[in-house]
Amino acid sequence: MTNRSVIFFDIDGTLLTHNKELPASTKEAIFTLKELGHEVAIATGRAPFMFEELRQELDIHTYVSYNGQYVVLNGNVLHTNPLHIESLEKLTAAALENDHPVVFMDHEDMRANVPEHDYIKQSIDTLKIDRFPTHDPHYYKGRDLYQTLLFCTEGEEKQYAEQYDAFDFVRWHPVSLDIVPKGGSKAKGIQKIVDALGFPAESQYAFGDGLNDLEMLSTVKNSVAMGNGEEQVKEVARFVTKSVEEDGILHGLKMVGLL
Repeated sequence: MTNRSVIFFDIDGTLLTHNKELPASTKEAIFTLKELGHEVAIATGRAPFMFEELRQELDIHTYVSYNGQYVVLNGNVLHTNPLHIESLEKLTAAALENDHPVVFMDHEDMRANVPEHDYIKQSIDTLKIDRFPTHDPHYYKGRDLYQTLLFCTEGEEKQYAEQYDAFDFVRWHPVSLDIVPKGGSKAKGIQKIVDALGFPAESQYAFGDGLNDLEMLSTVKNSVAMGNGEEQVKEVARFVTKSVEEDGILHGLKMVGLL
């Protein structure tokens, strides 16, 4: 097949409904894409261990995780961009004084710097995963971390964003944000994959719905925002499909001519 394309899918609110269910039409569409010879990949803010079952179910082995900080191509690590540990240590100490817990995350696990906190439970529970961060305040020492979760209410993160310029802060829940390396994004992770595979811009597609998809959807030429997506996301995308609950992936793939 000469006109192969590469398609990147966000997970939450894109592949999965808000109840974290995979629509049958989406699963069928993914396998049809693969049968047609296209490259199918995932681009998510999640850690690799948070969507292992989904990768197995969809037989997908290429992905951008941690919003671009840990990139895998055909099962092999292609690119990593760890957090600046010294800056993270200072931020963690300041956050602890403000009763703002953090969860340290590498490619294998996640550990909290406090034994328990309601904000951690509130946000992690919405992911509906079978893993919860255990307590290890020193987990950041001696290992590469690709993302850290900061738990605070909207607006409280401003003090950290102003003081710690080594990081970007991306909110994904009313009481939780992703801390990622400054300038790191899904778009940059995607670029590593398309460079390795040699896909031209016109053969690149991306689907997303959230604020951490903004750079991806404004960079990838054929970008599709979900109908349930944030208004800012719809504004930067080239196309807008139906919501994930309304077979939005299948509709969107037909809209752009891939199916």
